[in-house]
Amino acid sequence: MRHLSTILVTLYAGLIYLFIFLPVVVLVLFSFQDGSLPVPPLNGLTLRWYEAIFADGKLMAALGNSLLVALISSAVACVLGFLAAYAFARYTLPASGLLRGLIVAPMTVSTLIIGLGLLSILNITGMRLSLVTVGIGHVVINLPLCFAIIYASMGGHQVNIERAARDLGAKDWQVMLLVTAPMLLPSILAAFFLSVTFSWDEFIVAFLLSRFDVTLPVEIWSMLRSGLDPKTNAIGSVVFLISVAFLVVMEFTVFRKTGKSS
Repeated sequence: MRHLSTILVTLYAGLIYLFIFLPVVVLVLFSFQDGSLPVPPLNGLTLRWYEAIFADGKLMAALGNSLLVALISSAVACVLGFLAAYAFARYTLPASGLLRGLIVAPMTVSTLIIGLGLLSILNITGMRLSLVTVGIGHVVINLPLCFAIIYASMGGHQVNIERAARDLGAKDWQVMLLVTAPMLLPSILAAFFLSVTFSWDEFIVAFLLSRFDVTLPVEIWSMLRSGLDPKTNAIGSVVFLISVAFLVVMEFTVFRKTGKSS
């Protein structure tokens, strides 16, 4: 029975990993297709589709736009999330439970609804659609995540360290920036990298709030409207590689530090 349970658990885990990674394997495999369509059979291996995407100015511009929006919007969301978490954890605010619920509420709302709401507000204010408006939208959808991650890591044991810093003459802003923030650095980094990942892949808000300068998901959608193309597989493989790189960075900067500290 013990060996049977082990076999069943291994088989179950293998099926889960197969279900998750099979689409990625197929995507990467047919990005090397030596043919005009990324469908079976595999006619041969070639790198010409990768050469094509790196020579495509619009595609590379969209890639750069996605990186720019993801990094800046995630940084802003982390800063605002940290400040909000610090305020709720260290100060007694009226109706704090309701206010915390309002901050995390966008996590339960469809990004389509958020995008349409932001589009209406931008039309009322007369603000032109651009990468700035896309970044604002990504801050709105990532701020609740950053707040939740950072707020959950603010324990009572940090209060004594902060109190000791004040007794030594540190001002409130110095305690927050030089004492609390370094203690919460693993959580802040985790929130940042997760926000970058979500912003990197986000399509609906980017589609609704952009016009001429678009992000990579919007550009890929435009390519798919003209039919299947191995170029889409190639750029998808590049995006997957960048996402894996972010995960590796998280492993060495966040999870390893957290494991050592525990």
